[in-house]
Amino acid sequence: MSNPSLKERLTRKGALLAPGVYDALSALLAQQAGFEALYLSGASIAYTRLGRSDVGLTTATEVVQTLGLITERVDLPVIVDADTGFGNALNTQRTVKDFERAGASMIQIEDQTFPKRCGHLAGKAVVSTQEMKGKLHAALDARRSSETLILARTDAIAVEGFEQALDRAEAYLECGVDALFVEALKTEEHMRLACKRFASRIPLLANMVEGGQTPVESAKVLSDRGFKIVIFPGGTVRALMHNMQAYFKSLQLHQTTHDFRDRMLDFDGLNAVIETPQLLEIGKKYDA
Repeated sequence: MSNPSLKERLTRKGALLAPGVYDALSALLAQQAGFEALYLSGASIAYTRLGRSDVGLTTATEVVQTLGLITERVDLPVIVDADTGFGNALNTQRTVKDFERAGASMIQIEDQTFPKRCGHLAGKAVVSTQEMKGKLHAALDARRSSETLILARTDAIAVEGFEQALDRAEAYLECGVDALFVEALKTEEHMRLACKRFASRIPLLANMVEGGQTPVESAKVLSDRGFKIVIFPGGTVRALMHNMQAYFKSLQLHQTTHDFRDRMLDFDGLNAVIETPQLLEIGKKYDA
């Protein structure tokens, strides 16, 4: 039985929990863990591919390449961070077309200026509401399938304040987008008010960033509040970095992996996870 489309899943009861992934391997592990959808984080691509901060250095081409490798490997819906659309309305159209061809189920576009920065960093700036509405209309016109969803994100809380951010979200909803994301809600009261205004009309996304601006809560609690999508976009990379630091420290200290073996997969264990035996069996069909 095939997985439901993201559009169908969002009509069902309860919030959808989507972990952040950054490549095909992290996507495969998330699928094997039983998640229903994935979130391809622009920040995580910057962290892992560039070893850099999320300050607009990642290109649309790098995201498309990463997305294509993920959707070739797993069959879960992928919500993709498209930053600002990587330019103006015309750039946004090209981004949507490229992301849709690469298999995106939902494409997130935000109202920061270009280049953007992480939604939980200080010093952000936003474009006018009118310019963002133009981008959203362009994005909606560019998609080939109504199953490809457009998610509008506003970063205006840090720039214009909470009420103005909600007004922007209202304007974006009127464009006909499929979901809303009010970034960096600072308090439980702000979360409650955002859900009170929008949750009955359109799916709302909650972004959980460890150490960020928004209180981190469970998907269950956020679902009860009214959120329909819950993402932990950078948690995967933070866990990876923490464990890789420990691995390198141990290897440098002991000059061998012996002391770290209980925290590693061995050769056979790794090949079992990435399904090497199954792949070799498929290859046998084509042997001369």
